Amino acid sequence: MDFMANEHQVRPETTPNPASFTKVNYGGQAVIEGVMMRGSRALSVAVRNPQGGIVVHTEPLDARIYGGRLARVPFLRGLTLLWDALGLGIRSLLFAAEVALQEEGNVDANGEPEKVFEGPLQWTLVAFSLAMSILLFFVLPTFLAHLVERLFGWDGSPVAVNFIEGMIRLTLLVGYIWVIGLMADVKRLYGYHGAEHKTINAYEANAELTPVSVARFPLEHPRCGTAFLLSVVVISILIYSLLPPLDLLPRILSRLVLLPFIAGIAYEFLKFTAAHQGNALIRLITRPNLALQRLTTREPDMGMLEVAIAAFENVLAYERSLVTVQAGDTVISPVAAGEAAPTGAAAATVDAVPSR
Repeated sequence: MDFMANEHQVRPETTPNPASFTKVNYGGQAVIEGVMMRGSRALSVAVRNPQGGIVVHTEPLDARIYGGRLARVPFLRGLTLLWDALGLGIRSLLFAAEVALQEEGNVDANGEPEKVFEGPLQWTLVAFSLAMSILLFFVLPTFLAHLVERLFGWDGSPVAVNFIEGMIRLTLLVGYIWVIGLMADVKRLYGYHGAEHKTINAYEANAELTPVSVARFPLEHPRCGTAFLLSVVVISILIYSLLPPLDLLPRILSRLVLLPFIAGIAYEFLKFTAAHQGNALIRLITRPNLALQRLTTREPDMGMLEVAIAAFENVLAYERSLVTVQAGDTVISPVAAGEAAPTGAAAATVDAVPSR
């Protein structure tokens, strides 16, 4: 998932009210047979349904999180945005699963996917996903490093012990990404991840948003969530090395307590480096982040690019309509032609060529 602020202007030749836009945040996430794209005001999920069409769901974001005071407080904003991004990602994945269930006739009276996953179940899944990630990539490496320390009878320095712990954490992260990438379904997910990156790269280069044009652009993007994970691992090695030697339980607790602080630093680091990619030193520093993305992306086919473009164009049009409404203009909803400007969630089915 990409969640970092995007430091570029919306193209004025296509914006109904350019003065209303300043800095825009475009990121996204691959989902099952689809892509979620997120801006600063709205998100859109486009998913290929079993019949070969593209189902698009678009909704506004919480202005208190993305436009409020917290969004302007360094380090703290990273925590709030990351938590919300996790929730949005889970919801997008569940929407994609609901679209897949259409094959079994699970649709509501309006022909939209039946909402099987929502309410307490949705947030239970968010909490479970977060807990498993912390257990696998933070608690387990700390425990394994403690075993290594006991095995060799080290009283070792915090720097050496924490470096070993960091290497274990990095090995688990890279190994996990590589192993699940061998699965056929995950390979397709990584293909949609590549389509998401290429689409955003094409837009930022002011290129035409067609599958043929977008296909020419790189798979890597400096704001990718994969880069964030690697940054967290590296920064954790530095931060934990400042701690004195601790027994196992206090050591695990220290990792959990400091994790939000480390995540906030990683967010600001990626925000800074993404905004300074023109600097040769910054590009050198972020090269490992981009290299790791080779494991989480695949070259997308034209059908995947169609889906990513549909999601991006929908969120872009939706956000522009919101700005136009705020300016007092009349606007046609970009999500469903002929309806009023969007004030809540909206969904539409778009005809498209089946994935090739």
